[in-house]
Amino acid sequence: MSGSLAERERHAAPGGTDLFTVGVEEEFLLVDPHTGAAVPAVDLVMEQVPAELRGQVEREFQTSQIEIGSPPALELSSIRHSLGVLRAALADAAERAGVRVLAIGTGPVDGPVPPVVDKPRFDRMIERFRLLVPGPGNNGMHVHVGIPDPDTGVQVLNHVRPWLPILHAVTTNSPFAKGEDTGYASWRSVEWEHWPSVAPTPFLESHAHYQRLIRQLIASGVMLDEGMLYWYARLSAKYPTVEIRIGDVCPSVDDAVLVAALVRALVATAMTDIAGGRPPLRTDHHLLVAAHWRAAHDGLAGQGVDLTDGELRPAWELLDKLVDRVRPELARHDDLDQVTDLLGGLRRHGTGAARQRAVFARTGRMIDVVEDVARQTRG
Repeated sequence: MSGSLAERERHAAPGGTDLFTVGVEEEFLLVDPHTGAAVPAVDLVMEQVPAELRGQVEREFQTSQIEIGSPPALELSSIRHSLGVLRAALADAAERAGVRVLAIGTGPVDGPVPPVVDKPRFDRMIERFRLLVPGPGNNGMHVHVGIPDPDTGVQVLNHVRPWLPILHAVTTNSPFAKGEDTGYASWRSVEWEHWPSVAPTPFLESHAHYQRLIRQLIASGVMLDEGMLYWYARLSAKYPTVEIRIGDVCPSVDDAVLVAALVRALVATAMTDIAGGRPPLRTDHHLLVAAHWRAAHDGLAGQGVDLTDGELRPAWELLDKLVDRVRPELARHDDLDQVTDLLGGLRRHGTGAARQRAVFARTGRMIDVVEDVARQTRG
């Protein structure tokens, strides 16, 4: 997280009547406005970002990527405002630098792989993992929700893990790669899983168990440090938050706000269950892997794995089930009406992947897909 996000914290006791803070990180792709291919332009764009916003804008892993982070907030309106301001400023900065910024999971157009940002830690990653660098750039969305302490946070991770595949499906936004339809709603997810520390979060016995696994994974060589713990949900290494990091970056602010609201409500529901002594669902690891694969493949347009019984069901049915589960917390945070409206928009327009495919079906031109994503990104 960046800038004032260090102040991120939870404003409540477990099961209490207070509310939870939420914050969002988004990664974007920088592309040539004429071809749509990824370009190594992050330094040029950073120079054009207004000085007052630079604390909330950062370089990412590759020189074709750039990241923003919202300050933590209690109200969705604040998250919407922050993301809207940052996205618009970044789009303007990119245009002044002669490129475009896309809220997209990975580049849809073929081209040279942009180099990694010149940073000692990234150099060490390349030295150890060599050819795992994923093409034009791999762009995700991370949602942080405040927690009171790490021990409670580990319990939250256990409670939320069966519900993350359907949120994974909601965020799918990368169906194309190298100018072709990959057959997946999130090709970013396929590329991202090349890294050996990417996985669903395991069931954790305690915070000590969590810390022991980190030490063992570093010792094994699959991670350089705790920052490479690429589980779909983890405790932030920097802030007192649970960090949900399953999805592609969302195409629009509306999509991002919807996901942030659902994640916060899911974490708050977990806190209520913990306070009430209700145990988490002990989901089989391999079935959880299968559920995430299905989410990346189908998005919301097909089927998903219901982890309460292992059966396939329409993905929208599973999303409705999640919303029903977290509805009390959506209402308590005064998010229910807004989430209902945003879900209506998602039903009408589909995920980012569905929107990209609809544009390509109409025009047959990948540059039209790029231009439509750029329009949604700016808002």
